Amino acid sequence: MEQNNQVYVKLQKHLDRQAVGFPATRSGAEIKILKHIFSPGEAEIACCLSYKFEPLELIVSRAGHLVNSSDELEKSLDRIQKKGGIESRIKNGKMHYCNAPLVVGMYEFQLNRMTPDFIKDFNEYTSDRKFGIEFLSTKLPQMRTIPIAKSIHPQHNSSTFDEVTALLQQAEEPFVIFECICRKKKSLAGHTCKITDRQETCLAVGSMARTALLSGSGREITREEALSIIEQNQKQGLVLQPSNSQKAEFICSCCGCCCGMLGIHQALPKPMEFWASNFYAAVDRDTCEGCGACVKRCQVDAVKVSAKKQPAVVDLDRCLGCGVCVPACPTQSITLVKKPAEVRPPLTREDLHEIIAAGRKGRLGKLKLTGKLIVDSVRKGHMKVLTSG
Repeated sequence: MEQNNQVYVKLQKHLDRQAVGFPATRSGAEIKILKHIFSPGEAEIACCLSYKFEPLELIVSRAGHLVNSSDELEKSLDRIQKKGGIESRIKNGKMHYCNAPLVVGMYEFQLNRMTPDFIKDFNEYTSDRKFGIEFLSTKLPQMRTIPIAKSIHPQHNSSTFDEVTALLQQAEEPFVIFECICRKKKSLAGHTCKITDRQETCLAVGSMARTALLSGSGREITREEALSIIEQNQKQGLVLQPSNSQKAEFICSCCGCCCGMLGIHQALPKPMEFWASNFYAAVDRDTCEGCGACVKRCQVDAVKVSAKKQPAVVDLDRCLGCGVCVPACPTQSITLVKKPAEVRPPLTREDLHEIIAAGRKGRLGKLKLTGKLIVDSVRKGHMKVLTSG
């Protein structure tokens, strides 16, 4: 192995021990990704961080031998953050830093640093079975799906963390709008989104917004502008996917043709076993005319009409409960139903990572998960899942 690779292998192993893993693959694409983001010296410093936000003085105790002073270390951390390699936030008046997972994290912060080579390496890495199993084996997913506003009614008695307007009204400033990185990646490969021609559709708030601004990944907007953009996203039928926490740090607005997350969903035989949502769609068979409007609106192929004028059928193994199908129905025959047991997400993204870290599966658990996915794929006749690696 080349001497220059040693520090990146060290960083890969370090990141793989964090809350959201970063496994090695046969292709070595993960090393190429790290080289795109970190210099060798920056990689050494990143090995001294944790998935937990920590103050500079604590990081100095581990990384002091790599720099001449704490001021030099602080400048290095700020430089790495601008490149999207780590995250930061202010706690108790002091800047705190932590390792960022690849997704959601380093990848999204490469918005203005993407190259054809980076896209190639990222696609190769994320299509590998080891990445897929690691991503799916977390105790809680990093993102969840919430319904669009027009699909929610008072009788749902929905919690504020499931209402996008409430999330944004309660969110901590600043607000940052940025291009959807998945849509940008697709456009660089020559593909056009089938749902929207708007590029700026994804939001970050609070500490993640500050990190996005530092990495040059977006522009600051007002709360009112954020609400207006989210309203446009809903009208166009984009799926709302915030961070899986009651205090959302980001809200992605996703389409089935571009979104990496929804791409994973489409590849799985029973995706809702790995998704967080408190709702599902239901069809009134007595009033449904089988027009297919809901089928066209669904971003994950969860609704089917088998024959003309036959009632639509919802696949509950696939339905996100996003509600984008509801306003499309001309006879109001499709509605959202709240699941009997509401799942409350962790309060913050930090709490989420603590739960993920505590519940990480070992090698045997991942082997069992792989076997289950293969068996489910055969039974469902859905053979797209995890075929490489």
